[in-house]
Amino acid sequence: MSLSNVNKFRYLFLPVLLLFFTACSGGGSNSDEDSSQREYLSIGTAPPGGAFFVVGGALAEVLNAQSQETWNVTAEATSGSQENIRRLATGELDFAVSNAAITYFAVRGTEGWDRAYPARAVMTLAPNVTAFLTLANSDIKTLSDLKGHRVSIGPAGAGFEYFVRPLLAAHGVQLTDFTPLNATQSGAVDLLTDGAADAVLLGGAVPTASITQASASMDVYFIPYERESVEELINEYVFFDPATIPENTYRGQGTAFDGLNVGSMHLITSANLDEDVVYRVTKTLYENREQVVQRHAAGAAINAVNVVRDTGTEFHPGAIRFYREIGIWTD
Repeated sequence: MSLSNVNKFRYLFLPVLLLFFTACSGGGSNSDEDSSQREYLSIGTAPPGGAFFVVGGALAEVLNAQSQETWNVTAEATSGSQENIRRLATGELDFAVSNAAITYFAVRGTEGWDRAYPARAVMTLAPNVTAFLTLANSDIKTLSDLKGHRVSIGPAGAGFEYFVRPLLAAHGVQLTDFTPLNATQSGAVDLLTDGAADAVLLGGAVPTASITQASASMDVYFIPYERESVEELINEYVFFDPATIPENTYRGQGTAFDGLNVGSMHLITSANLDEDVVYRVTKTLYENREQVVQRHAAGAAINAVNVVRDTGTEFHPGAIRFYREIGIWTD
């Protein structure tokens, strides 16, 4: 090839080569600009199988569905409330679902927490209505009768003891009065079915899948709470709240059961998270709450009365800002 032809080839080829490398490196592409502007947010949930996991996923889906926002929100399975609260403090999570009773003690640094954690409430969600169940033919008829028996009180490490301990104490019962067993809710039903447990603690948003499962396969008895004890709990702890399970919610339940909300599910964040981010997340979820309901019935709790309900954890300024704007926040 002559020198003139080589030079001609060089001038024709180099611009093509430059375009190729520019494309490979992403230079000038809109995707990189979009990526650099995108906010990545995480929501801590709980292990699969429970309401926290599903509701956390629903919140993430609804946030991602809003085209006016540039965030990318992921729901992350965790071990539950205790892990979520700790990881919010380290910045590993941006938001999380938690049981209000567990958060209550965490922000105060009491009941075994090593320090006061800077968690803040964003919105109060569905009540966590619990009941102790036993077999209908059991000799256990009151919570005091649990003494000396084998009782499932929730998964190990989930933090159920934060509301179980005061609940039992109000009825004159300590955790040391019986043999505590740890199991998931479905696992607890299996323990009751097999006779490995004499009573089990089950609960969540009503109807609760585990109680439906238990009542469908066995004749169960809802161990009643004492009215005076419930009043004592409600007066002492703001996260306890009376809750009724309507009659015929479960097979064989001929009458309404006066249950107890032992700490609502709530969405929390860190006190250090940017106010504008929390404001926009709160606004988006509240204004699109019907979409949350389509994914999980707990979304119905995102309403003007319930969402600002005080459960003992200070609300984040970003959430307060939105609630003030729509007139549902009162000081």
